Amino acid sequence: MIGELLSPLEQTNTLQTRILPGMTLAATTLMRPTPRLILIVFLLTQVFDGILTYVAVSWLGVVGEGNLLLATAMKVAGAGPALFGAKTLAAGCGLLLYTRGLHGVLGVLTGLYLLAAIGPWLLVFHTL
Repeated sequence: MIGELLSPLEQTNTLQTRILPGMTLAATTLMRPTPRLILIVFLLTQVFDGILTYVAVSWLGVVGEGNLLLATAMKVAGAGPALFGAKTLAAGCGLLLYTRGLHGVLGVLTGLYLLAAIGPWLLVFHTL
């Protein structure tokens, strides 16, 4: 009876769920990123943030670093060791979140790193 009421424009996805015109699609389990992919992207953001920060600090000096704690560590130990220590700590914390099963938190942190750490450095390099 319900099949007779459905419009001819109905579609089905791979899970055989009916999708009617006007319905919004939430990410199915097949479309969601796997926890391992989230971890890999998080670790890559750490690597790229470290590289971009090192290059920017080499060009602009420690003044280019907005994180006061990291800038102080750079003045004391140098840019390379300070960044290596900070990024190793961040990667370790990301691995801890991954092993604890907090994949959503790891995904949010990855997005924040992309927006708040890598994005501004790309903007700085674009204006140089």
